[in-house]
Amino acid sequence: MRPVAVIAGAGPAGLTAALELLRRSDYLPLVFERDSQVGGISKTVNYRGNRMDLGGHRFFSKSDWVMNWWQDILPVADAAEPVTINYHNQNREFIPARRAASSDENVMLLRPRLSRIYYRRRFFDYPLKLSPATFSNLGWSEAARLGVSYARARAFPRRPEHTLEDFFVNRFGERLYRTFFKDYTEKVWGVPCAEISAEWGAQRVKGLSITSAVAHAVRSALGRGASGRQVETSLIEQFLYPRLGPGQMWEEVTRRIRAQGGHVTLDHSVVALDVDASQVRRVCVRDRASGESRWVACDAFFSTMPVRQLVEQLQPDDEEIARIASLLPYRDFMTAGLVVRRMSGATPRDNWIYVQEPEVKLGRLQIFNNWCPDLVADPDTVSLGLEYFCREGDDLWSMPDDAFLGFAAAELETIGLIRRADVLDGTVVRVPKAYPAYFGEYRHMSRVRGYLSSIANLFPIGRNGMHRYNNQDHSMLAARAAVDCLLDGSSDKSAIWAVNTEDDYHEGS
Repeated sequence: MRPVAVIAGAGPAGLTAALELLRRSDYLPLVFERDSQVGGISKTVNYRGNRMDLGGHRFFSKSDWVMNWWQDILPVADAAEPVTINYHNQNREFIPARRAASSDENVMLLRPRLSRIYYRRRFFDYPLKLSPATFSNLGWSEAARLGVSYARARAFPRRPEHTLEDFFVNRFGERLYRTFFKDYTEKVWGVPCAEISAEWGAQRVKGLSITSAVAHAVRSALGRGASGRQVETSLIEQFLYPRLGPGQMWEEVTRRIRAQGGHVTLDHSVVALDVDASQVRRVCVRDRASGESRWVACDAFFSTMPVRQLVEQLQPDDEEIARIASLLPYRDFMTAGLVVRRMSGATPRDNWIYVQEPEVKLGRLQIFNNWCPDLVADPDTVSLGLEYFCREGDDLWSMPDDAFLGFAAAELETIGLIRRADVLDGTVVRVPKAYPAYFGEYRHMSRVRGYLSSIANLFPIGRNGMHRYNNQDHSMLAARAAVDCLLDGSSDKSAIWAVNTEDDYHEGS
């Protein structure tokens, strides 16, 4: 009889684990997903033919294994020969798994990358470049003050570096931090940067700094590249992208899992666990439509559910572990998808825009036409995603959809990017627990991690599963490490938790 691996969640981590188990072992993966579609936060939401990419997902990784895994699932269009992809003067070559024409639907396309900061009704490069346009936007006197502030931070850095504010000030100077980082970051997390762990910056910004931005500008001017391990991924200028959005990748992975005998069951939640002798023996799964529950025996359990929920179901004897997990913080997320006739002036070429304007709550704006034209139902319209960061149950989250769409459109009009009269249609998407947060009881996360690692056949993976701000490639690498651990029969799970901690590896978004 085949051993069974139950997998909670059909996002990038869960689906990667399932397909790797089928490829490399005799395990039968049973994936249970509470949503009605696969992909997790990497799904594509289809609203009347307009496809929305929640959060924006560039298909770029410094892991060759991830890049090759992706292009094996969806080949690169027009890639009969090895395809060379340029990431800021860095050429990387990938050998296609099979031929694919640009007219095929199930392909990835090579897309240009542009994201900028919108501040004082002007666009600034992101990352900031020491260019005439930047100085002109800021004004030369303000640029000089920023330079003096940066020099002061380099000469007298904050030590020790405990908080995210310390992290940003040390790399950009206090004035630049307050101009371009503070407001946006606090919109995302809802707390001051001085209360967020510096670990967030270490995972999300890593080596990016004024120094790296200058080096980037110099290399561009001289036409010189850099080795793949030296280029910060926030500086990449191209990326791969599925023609119909990121969910297309995970829908194809799901098809392959099912074709190879695995199971992916939607609209089912894991609601209870049976643990005996440091092993997960059974998993209780509830059909969200009928309300009926059943127990499923398993030999291994891969969890992408929030750590708070996982620990609650495990019911640890240690009350402190239970308390810490119950108080782990999260940030929730809403997108207002608007279809408009046009934007005010020419439509920006950006994939996304960081909105730094303090008078609006809008955090980030996506222009889906620029991700891929095939995401938009009518090419004569513009499809936008207005991203808001909130807490489940707060005023934003609880706002009726029509009211929220009106609110979002009014904010975009306030900062001069659209006219409300040009809005044709819209929809709202809410994503609970989209961002595991790095403050509060997170400081004791190591204790929870130790407890989870003590359960031999339990493998927490993915963003929520590890309470770590992973991108989809990090989640895939954690899933691979977990499968390695299971198949090797190892009790050492440190490789899983080592993902997204190295300074030379980061996808960025």
